[in-house]
This record gives sequence, C-alpha cells and structure tokens, in this order.
Amino acid sequence: MNITGLAAGAYALSALLYAFLAILLLTQWRGREKGGYLLTACVVTSFWAAVNAWALTATALPAIILWVAETLHGFAWLFFLIAVLSPAVEKGSGTERILNAARLVLLALVAVLLLSLDEASGIGALLARNKASADIKLVGHLLLAVAGITLIEQVLRNTSPDRRPAVKYLAIALGVHFIFDFYLYSDALMFRRLNQNLWMSRGFVHLFSLPLLMVAAARNPDWSLPISLSRRVVLHTSALLGAGIYLLVMALVGYYIRLFGGEWGTVLRTVFLFSAGMILAMLFVSGRLRRHLRVLINKHFFAYRYDYRDEWLKLIATLTGRLSPRPLPERVIAALGEIVDSPGGVVFLVGERGGYRAKGQLEHPPVTLADERHADSLVAFLERTRWVVDIDEYRSRSLAYEGLNLPAWIEQVRNPWLIVPLVHDERLIGFVVLTRPPMPEPLDWESLDLLKTAGLQAASYLALNQAAESLAEARQFEGFNRLSAFVIHDLKNLVAQLSLVVDNAQRHKANPAFIDDAVRTIENSVGKMNRLMAQLRLVAAPPAAELVELGDLLTGVVEAHQRQHPAPRFDGATTPVHVRANPDRLAAVIGHIVQNAQDATPATGQVAVRLEVRGGSAVVVVEDNGSGMDETFVRDRLFRPFDSTKGLTGMGIGAYECRELVRSLGGHVDVQSAPGRGTIFTIALPHASGRAPAIAG
Repeated sequence: MNITGLAAGAYALSALLYAFLAILLLTQWRGREKGGYLLTACVVTSFWAAVNAWALTATALPAIILWVAETLHGFAWLFFLIAVLSPAVEKGSGTERILNAARLVLLALVAVLLLSLDEASGIGALLARNKASADIKLVGHLLLAVAGITLIEQVLRNTSPDRRPAVKYLAIALGVHFIFDFYLYSDALMFRRLNQNLWMSRGFVHLFSLPLLMVAAARNPDWSLPISLSRRVVLHTSALLGAGIYLLVMALVGYYIRLFGGEWGTVLRTVFLFSAGMILAMLFVSGRLRRHLRVLINKHFFAYRYDYRDEWLKLIATLTGRLSPRPLPERVIAALGEIVDSPGGVVFLVGERGGYRAKGQLEHPPVTLADERHADSLVAFLERTRWVVDIDEYRSRSLAYEGLNLPAWIEQVRNPWLIVPLVHDERLIGFVVLTRPPMPEPLDWESLDLLKTAGLQAASYLALNQAAESLAEARQFEGFNRLSAFVIHDLKNLVAQLSLVVDNAQRHKANPAFIDDAVRTIENSVGKMNRLMAQLRLVAAPPAAELVELGDLLTGVVEAHQRQHPAPRFDGATTPVHVRANPDRLAAVIGHIVQNAQDATPATGQVAVRLEVRGGSAVVVVEDNGSGMDETFVRDRLFRPFDSTKGLTGMGIGAYECRELVRSLGGHVDVQSAPGRGTIFTIALPHASGRAPAIAG
C-alpha cells in the first residue's frame, strides 16, 4: 500500500472513531448546551474525515465538497470553544458582547468561504492559480486557525489550577489541530499551492489526538467548567490576535514583494520581514501601546473600566506587604499609584490639631517642610469634601475647587498630579500626593471613586499601624507607671508613720523610750525609702525574691501597727514557715491589709493576724470585726486600681497591689466580708518546700 492509501486509511479510521465518540456522547447527552456543541463538532469532524478519505481514493470528487467539509470542521470546533467560555460571562456584560460579536464574525467568515467555492475537482485542484477565490480561501482558513489558537489560550488561562487536569487534554488535542492548520495554510499562502503531503498527514494527526478528546469528554460529561473571564485575559488575547493578523498581513506583503520584486525580490523580502518583526517587538514592549489598547478595550467592550475583583486583590496584597517588605507608608503610595499608573509620591499624616508632616515617599526625594504644617485650606477642603484633587484641573479650573488654596510646598513634589484623601472613621488622618505618570490616562468618575475607596482601605491600615505604635510606646511606660504607683503608695505609708512620730514628739520628747522608738522608726523609714529609690533606678528588673521566714515578717508588721488602735494581735505557727518573696514588698502589702482593717474597726474592736500551714500553702489571715463590705463592693471595686473610698487620703491601689504581688508569687487572695460583721482577708502563698498553693477557703 502506498502513502496515499495509508493516509486514506487514517482518515477513514478517524471518521469511524469520531462517529463512535458522537454515539457515546449522544447516549450521555441530557440536553446540555456544551454537550450539544461537542456532539455537533464530532459529527462534523467524522463527515470531514470521511470526505477526505474519499477524496484520496476518488479523484473525481468535486473540490466544493472538500471545502464545505473543511469550513464546517473548523467552524464547529470554534463554536464549541465559545460555548465552553460562555458560562463565565455575566449576562449583559461587555465580555458577553465580545463573544456574541465573535459568533457573528465567524458566521460571516464561513459565509464568505462558502461563497468563494468553485467547481474544480480533486485535491490537486483545490487552488486555482491567479484566482481571487484562492486567496480568500487561504486567508479565511488561516484566520479560523488563529481564532482557534486564541480561544484555546483563553480556556487555559481562565481555568483554575485545580480544574486544569479536566481541560488540558482538550487544549492539547484542539491546539494540535489548529496549529497544524495554521502551518498548512501559511505554507499554502506563501507558496501558492497546497502541500499534499501535509494535507494527507492531517488524518494521522487527528487520529493520534482523538484519544485525548475522549479522555477530556470522559472527565467533563457535561462540560461545566469553572472558568471566569477577566479583562487582563481579554487584553492578552487581543494582543495575541492582533499579532496574528499583523503577521498574516506581513506574510502577504512579503509574498507580493517576492512575486513582483524581480532580481531584488529576495533582498527586499528579507529586509521587509526582519523589519516587520522588529516593529512588532517594539510594539509589544511599548507601554504606550498597552495603555491605548487597555483604554480601547475598557471603553468599547466593558461596562466598567476596572476589574474590581482583580484591583481589590492587588490592593490588599500590596498593603499587607505580601508583594514587598517596604514600610507601610510606601506600600500605601504604591497601592494607590498602581490604580492610575503613578510611579510614586509622598504620604502626609495629619495630627490631632490639624498639623501634618511628610511620613514617607516612594520613587521621590524626601519632602522637608519648615515645620509641622498647621491646619490650612488643603486639610479643611479634604476633610469637608473627601474629593480626589486633580492638580492639573485645579490650575485650569480653580473655581471647581471652591475654598481650596494649594500650599506653596506642593511645588517641592516632583510632577504633582493627584491628592488622595485618607479617611478613617469619618476623620481625615492624612493624604497622598501622587506624581504624574509618563502617559497619564484621562480620569473619569470611575477612576476617582476607585481611588477614594482604596484611600479608605489604606487609611484603615495606617490607623491600625498608628494604634500599634502607640500601644508599643504605652507598654514601655507601663512597667514604670505601675511601679511608680506602688512606690508612691508605700511613701504615703512612710509619711503616715513619720507624721505620727511628729505628732507625739511634743508630748513625749522627754521620754528616752520614745526617743529610741522614734529613731528606730526614722531609721526604718530611711531604709525603706533607699530601697524604693533603688527599685526606681532598676525599673526593668523586678525585685529579687529571697527565702523569707513568714513568722518573723508578720511579727514586724504587727509591731509597726501597734501605735494605732485597735492594736493587731498575732498568732504565729508552731513551726517556721518559709516563702520566696521580696520581703519589703510582701511586708508592705500585708501591712496595708492590716492598716485597712484598723481603719475599718473602732478602737474597741479587734484585729487578728494568723499564720497557718494548709497542705503546700502558707496562709496569712487578717480578720477584723469592723464595718465590713458588701458583696458588690468586693466583687466590683475592691481590687480596682485608683478606686478608693477614703477620699483624698487614699490612692486605691493597696488591695490591687496585694493581689497582683500574691499572684506573681503563685498565690491567691480570698476576701469574705459582710456589712456590720467584719472582713477576713486570706492570703495563700506557696510554701518554700511545699507543693502548689491550695485555694484557701
């Protein structure tokens, strides 16, 4: 068997297998649109393959039948690809209009191809030399191939990664078909004849790619592919389609140069083709061309200028720092500038009293103001209107910006273009001055609204960043402020002790025992004040804990409060009880509890201090039979800092300091009290050799 017989056999086998695939699809088809287009494409392809098999064995077959089959074959697969893309298009959108226009163009192209048919017979007579109909056929089928490649590229680009395995075999199979057709008809157009070897090879190409189509059909029984179209894809596809048409025109011009160029034909054709390629490369890298193409597509094919989903995702990615580790002010400038292709700018933050200062810049030298600017008409205007200020429009039509006088420092900004307000929680926190791009696009309402909305989002990030910085600064002072409050409270107690000595000095100054006691009191106070000053100098370092015999410490606390009535009574433990704590801090907080018990108890009452051991805990109990407290006060106010019932004489941090210190030592404070029945303070601390503290009850 010769090569022609093998090619005819490949076409015949392809016809049978496509018919078999059509039958399988028919049995599974449930009236779905895409399934119907695929079924039609398989039926037409089976007919096309059968006609080609017949043409290779019967030389008298009219060429018109071959061209009809050839045209319907490409037309059917293109309409199927359009049907695959259609579910991703919103009703009434510009993209739907593009696909509808593509259908009309394809129908018109098929009509032109069918009207250009002639009555020649056999594959060898498919083209008649020097006839216009031959050029129409070749150019038309070349355009069908370019359209097929373009649609396949759209399907692949807009399919999510997790669904690409379901469509990749379809893309490979149909891609091979259309690329082969592109090569076949490009060769025919260049050399004015159809290469019969290439024509016969198509049967094998379709036969080998048929299993891929079967796999794709099995993976997508209803062809409900999750595909979404974006403007970026339309832009890329338009560029690809334009490049294909450009190359086609250049090939035709090159052919006619070769045909009519005479002895200079080869030189002229070579120079022309290389020049055309260079021009195409220059157009592809031209930012101006891309901008004009984007404007053309946005204006004429889309209801909205921006793909808001894409724009918002880019904005969030830029502001969160996923795309760049730059500081937040620079990211804000980049995010806003990307919307309108601005290369950079300067961000200014507004203070509480209306003053503002430059916080950061991008692709711009630092802007230095003489001082922090106070409230001026720019801040007032932005706060009142929330407008995006177009500086060019302001200079030509200042009446449109009533009440605005741009400050003189605006000239320090290189090529200032737009001023975008940053509003958070109905308050202007800053603004961004964007610089003019090399090719600024005209701004419309949609661009301005998108900038204002993006400014709101950027302002929330800046406000959150300011709050975080303020919180970090506040935390640096927290330790110092807390310790200062405790120290002042201890100083108040020392002042009270010294005041008592002064009050009694006039009456007992001749008593040697009083003098000795006063000296000891003053010596003790001086020692405590020196230790407090040392703690203030070492704010970052907590007081060192040491092993403390709790009985001795409580004895000292009780003795220090013997001068006030009722004098406290101490009942110690039978054995030494040790805890780990700073003795001065622990004595101060327990002394405060004893002092409060004395203040709440009449002189004829009782204040008792007991030391017990319960399991692994050392328990200190301070009990009085004074006025007591109600449950609400104990629950809501007793341990609240700076909440005191003693008026100007109290600071309201004694109980809070006691609880916090005991908690830091791993202990627990429990309070039982009732009005008129007194109060019991129970402090449980871990025994130095014991287990975890038990909750005292």
